[in-house]
Amino acid sequence: MIYFTSDLHFYHKNIISHTGRPFRNVDEMDEALVRNWNNTVMPDDDIYILGDVTMRGPDAAYQMLSRLQGRKYLIRGNHDKFVEQQTWKQYSWIFEWVKDYHELTIGNDVFILCHYPFAEWNEFFRGSIDLHGHQHNHQEYNEEQRAAGIRRYDVGVDANTYAPVSYERILQQVAPAEPQGQSTKPLSR
Repeated sequence: MIYFTSDLHFYHKNIISHTGRPFRNVDEMDEALVRNWNNTVMPDDDIYILGDVTMRGPDAAYQMLSRLQGRKYLIRGNHDKFVEQQTWKQYSWIFEWVKDYHELTIGNDVFILCHYPFAEWNEFFRGSIDLHGHQHNHQEYNEEQRAAGIRRYDVGVDANTYAPVSYERILQQVAPAEPQGQSTKPLSR
C-alpha cells in the first residue's frame, strides 16, 4: 500500500489550539497520531510525509519516527530543520530519501508531492493530482476542491482524521463530484 500524510507537528503544544485539534495536551496528541499511523500503515507499506514532522531536533525526531511503521519518504516542510542538522546523519537511514518536491506515478496516475499547495502544477491539464499539506485545512477543504473540479488534495492530518490517507482514497476523493440532482444509475430502456 501507498500512503500520504503531512503536518504531524509532533511535540508541538501550540498546534493543538492553532488548528483546533481535539486533544487535551501534546502527549495525548502524539500518542493518537502514532496509534492512528500504526493502525493504518503496515511495515512494508510506503508512506510519503509531505512535511512538518516536528520542530524539535534530530534526537526527538528520530525518537518519534522510529515508532512509526512503513518505509518513509520525506518531502521537506518549513518546520523540518532537523534533517539539516549535522547530528541527523546518524539517523538519516530512517527515510528512504528526503526531497523538497517529487513526482510519483502509480499506474496511470501522476501525483505531484510538495509541502505547499500549487495553483497549477506539472501535468495539470492531463489530470495529475497535487498533494500537499502546510495549510492545516479540515476535511471540508478536500470536499470543496472536489466540488470545484480541482485535483488538489491536502494530505495533512487535520484534513484526514489524524491518520495517513491511502492513494486509493485520494483517487476516490478527487474524482469529479456528481452534480446535485443527477444520478450515476443508467437510464432504463
